Amino acid sequence: MRNRTVQAAMAAAGQTADSLAERIGVDPKTVARWVTQGRIPQTRYRAQVAGLLDRDPEELWPDAGRRGQPAWVRQWIEIERTAVALRWYESAVIPGLLQTEAYARAVLASGPRAGDADDDVDARMRRQVAVFDRSRPPLAVFVIDEAALRRGPVDIMAAQLDHLVDMAERTMINVVPFSAGLHPGQAGPFVIATTPDGEDVGYLDDQEAGRVTYDVASLRAVWDTVRSVALPRDLTTDFLRARSWLS
Repeated sequence: MRNRTVQAAMAAAGQTADSLAERIGVDPKTVARWVTQGRIPQTRYRAQVAGLLDRDPEELWPDAGRRGQPAWVRQWIEIERTAVALRWYESAVIPGLLQTEAYARAVLASGPRAGDADDDVDARMRRQVAVFDRSRPPLAVFVIDEAALRRGPVDIMAAQLDHLVDMAERTMINVVPFSAGLHPGQAGPFVIATTPDGEDVGYLDDQEAGRVTYDVASLRAVWDTVRSVALPRDLTTDFLRARSWLS
């Protein structure tokens, strides 16, 4: 079966498999496969082809961001995309919705899906757009343990901290400093999303998989605790700007 959208875009742009292959630097047979339904180019090729055809990559290959994603990821992304509120706690990494592209790439390239890092980074960046750039973005509150701010190459972390300062103007970000001592959040990260009908849905992640849960009473209790030991919003911004550990 042919990918009619790609086929029509090529025709409208006056491009053939041979001409696109020459421009991109691949074999014409490779381009011909991209016109087959279900065959999706690697990230760097999708961007090049979309540019040459004057189309958005998602228009040409709408399933690209979902390729290889298990059902629980797709379920959570849909919940996240429509949530009216998000409460997100992270203990070891920057929350995905607040990551820069360089930081996301470094984190994903260090994990078990390193070979799919390009596609996963693209998917993560699209999730950010879907959440924050909609007409009515959710009320989002992020609590991040100080440990997450200290882990990563200096150049990547400097830009990431700048981004957090910028995002602090659009969302609420609170840092749990080391001085807070031991707290229940050290058991692991989680997210609580509030759906448009007022229901709270939780999401937990571990080394092998994530899971969506509707039993969020314990997560609410932990959230209240980590929020109470975190720095207030203004002191968090000062803390992020100071970043004494990078100097």
